[in-house]
Amino acid sequence: MNIALIGYGKMGHAIEQAATKRGHNIVLRITSANKHEMDEAHLKPADVAIEFTNPDAAKDNVTKCFNAGISVVCGTTGWNEQVPEAQAIAKQHNVSFLQASNFSIGVNIFFEVNKLLASLMNGHDEYKVTVEETHHIQKKDAPSGTAITLAEQIIQNLSSKKIWSLGPHSEEDILPIIAHRMENVPGTHNIRYSSPIDDIEIIHTAHNRDGFALGAVLAAEYIAGKQGTFTMKDVLGIK
Repeated sequence: MNIALIGYGKMGHAIEQAATKRGHNIVLRITSANKHEMDEAHLKPADVAIEFTNPDAAKDNVTKCFNAGISVVCGTTGWNEQVPEAQAIAKQHNVSFLQASNFSIGVNIFFEVNKLLASLMNGHDEYKVTVEETHHIQKKDAPSGTAITLAEQIIQNLSSKKIWSLGPHSEEDILPIIAHRMENVPGTHNIRYSSPIDDIEIIHTAHNRDGFALGAVLAAEYIAGKQGTFTMKDVLGIK
């Protein structure tokens, strides 16, 4: 499979290593220095593009790929409001699109555990729930896309919570997300239910970027040659 890497920072380098280990070819690497090569001529040799850039550039990047007839795996977070429009553009061009807040196999299993725990905790209002995440200082968005996904899953399954908000909150219907930025932390997410009697916690700790990179490559393998919008649940066969 031929892959175009849109964004070639630390994550892009990790994806390249994961892709080449699985026998794929990197046919295009887009950085801030060669953005002018984001055109149909340079994109056409690719079967799939993998996009990891920033929230301001994501929609324009994926749209250029769709216009060139290239399917896209997108790991950029912080542009949720524009994702439905990007999905519609992908449909217009009969290509495939997979956008995820996290590509790690472990995190996607963690998502399922999070939903189950929230449903079990529904009605036990003596427990106060908090989402806490820690990432490296280069991460541009806070809270992380993964933390937002976790919070939205809790809200869907816990009737006492209506919205999430960044920072501590005492309002009963607000789910607080606490975001930390520290050196050399790939990503840690903690869901804590605290009561006067005990605490219940689930934690996912990434040791490096390898899991995210492998998941992105698996997603690219899955959507290659397909049409439509997909999720990591499709890739991993999670029902």
